[in-house]
Amino acid sequence: MNIHEYQGKEILRNYGVMVPNGKVAFTVEEAVEAAKQLGTKVCVVKAQIHAGGRGKAGGVKVAKNLEEVRTYANEILGKTLVTHQTGPEGKEVKRLLIEEGCDIKKEYYVGLVLDRATSRVVLMASEEGGTEIEEVAEKTPEKIFKEEIDPAIGLQPFQARRIAFNINIPTELVNQAVKFMTGLYNAYIENDCSIAEINPLVVTGDGKVMALDAKLNFDANALYRQKDILAFRDLEEEDPKEIEASKYDLSYVALDGNIGCMVNGAGLAMSTMDIINHYGGDPANFLDVGGGATAEKVTEAFKIILSDPNVKGIFVNIFGGIMKCDVIAEGVVEAAKQVGLSVPLVVRLEGTNVDLGKKILAESSVEIVAAESMADGAQKIVSLVK
Repeated sequence: MNIHEYQGKEILRNYGVMVPNGKVAFTVEEAVEAAKQLGTKVCVVKAQIHAGGRGKAGGVKVAKNLEEVRTYANEILGKTLVTHQTGPEGKEVKRLLIEEGCDIKKEYYVGLVLDRATSRVVLMASEEGGTEIEEVAEKTPEKIFKEEIDPAIGLQPFQARRIAFNINIPTELVNQAVKFMTGLYNAYIENDCSIAEINPLVVTGDGKVMALDAKLNFDANALYRQKDILAFRDLEEEDPKEIEASKYDLSYVALDGNIGCMVNGAGLAMSTMDIINHYGGDPANFLDVGGGATAEKVTEAFKIILSDPNVKGIFVNIFGGIMKCDVIAEGVVEAAKQVGLSVPLVVRLEGTNVDLGKKILAESSVEIVAAESMADGAQKIVSLVK
């Protein structure tokens, strides 16, 4: 789950991480009032969307007076920002962060992420702050420094100090930087983060180490024990189809293609998308109905797939283990009848009660194309869609 920058900074402030003072605004008048309350000579007007690259897209402006705050707020609110992370459709800006200006002396990058190869959290840092870390990794990888953190003892002061020296934090500010990184690590661990990224971390003219931006992502599987974090969820930033899917415990991710996929198991779902692509098709979604799907879940899955106007055909690929093929077949038939299916449907069933499942499909009044294998099903749906 993603949250907005201002929410991330609110969390970090509770862990002793220094962030600029700021206020969220939903209207132009609220933005001007927020700037008045901050009372600083310079304010930064920042678009709040769940995507990076806002500055390059015109979503971050420096205002030197209240009139400029009004002008920029009016310009950014309601604007559709297109960045490298939003895709070509962009995201509409519905809230702003009005923040006090900052005397930036030097910018750095600091981030925490789980390294799947070692199953440990890694602290990464670079003195090339303000640019995408991917770009730094590609062009100057020697400028990225890493510390692998032992989960039994957590981030040690000597590790944070070594990072601070490696990225050339001024000597007199190293202790501040250590406190900053320790607070960031504690926030990451205690809130079940998947990513905590500060870009840029800045050293200011008056000798402070501060998070000028903050990106925190959270492990959705741990939200049941993070009620305070769940309260930060902004449904307007999420795909409505993904929100609907979560209500029925379906794992759904929208894609750009035109072949809807309904599969049980994440690995099989990924393989299904790959084989559709292999035969020249484009998946419209990732959808895992899980190992214990019911007819109701299958029906809802169909509705969600067909709510995407780009879908021109559906491929159902089920391997019945815990999930029985006859239950899935009944769900497919019921769903097709309920939604008034008007696009080609290819179904491949294998596993428990497969013969009964195929019999249910064959005897139904719904036009269903049976597939003998995953490859056969992929070829058939690609052919029908084309």
